Amino acid sequence: MQILVNEKLLEFPNHYSLFQVRDTVAPNADLIICNGTTCACNQTLDGTERIVLIQRGIQPNVDELEALLLARHTPEVHQPLKNATVGIAGAGGLGSAIAIALMRCGVGHLIIADYDVVEPSNLNRQHYFLDQIGQPKVTALRETLRRINPFNSLQCENVTLDCDNIPPLFSEVDVMVEAFDCPEAKAMISQCWLRTFPHKPLVAASGMAGYGSSNSITTRRALGNLYICGDGTTAVQPGSGLMAPRVGIAAHHQANTVIRLLLGIDPIEEN
Repeated sequence: MQILVNEKLLEFPNHYSLFQVRDTVAPNADLIICNGTTCACNQTLDGTERIVLIQRGIQPNVDELEALLLARHTPEVHQPLKNATVGIAGAGGLGSAIAIALMRCGVGHLIIADYDVVEPSNLNRQHYFLDQIGQPKVTALRETLRRINPFNSLQCENVTLDCDNIPPLFSEVDVMVEAFDCPEAKAMISQCWLRTFPHKPLVAASGMAGYGSSNSITTRRALGNLYICGDGTTAVQPGSGLMAPRVGIAAHHQANTVIRLLLGIDPIEEN
């Protein structure tokens, strides 16, 4: 019988077991994924399985990493994400979390733009580290993203965005993400994007300060192709600053909205 192992179709005797496949193909593998599920128990195979064998502590090459993502996501999910391009305006608390989530999901090409540098005050909610203080955020974020997946396409621009450079920089994206802190910048990119690319989705955020209820953060369609994640009201004020939990919840609402849009699923509709 033939079984797909690490994305290669290999021939095995009938009624071969999962552990026999491991011992034949990669005897040092200590992580076995069969049909998207990690397996610790042996089982007899029937030829319909998709198996990935990974040795812990050994960095996979591009083919092995792709096989692992395929096994986790299934081809129907992985391929559209791999072929997609997503733009992220801002690399702070929202943007850094969104970029990391999308990179882990296997989005094939990210375009990220931000003009700022990493400051000590950023470390309360943004995905940076002490030794990155003073670096441009896009430089530091590129380093982190490359540690997650060195093979996907990544374009990081250290630039102040405005209505002149947004269209040429992000013209090829499938979905655009607004991830600014500043209300004026949020309004600027929303107006610019909806005017220039009305047919392309924009995923924005509004209302995530403080430590209020997690359940108050939602995703809604504001109009047309504009989606807004957050509670819509909670702004920064004394005693209610930006903190990692709620900023992270809003960021992952945005990332999940992007994933659903890329897969052709309505971000608002319940499953």
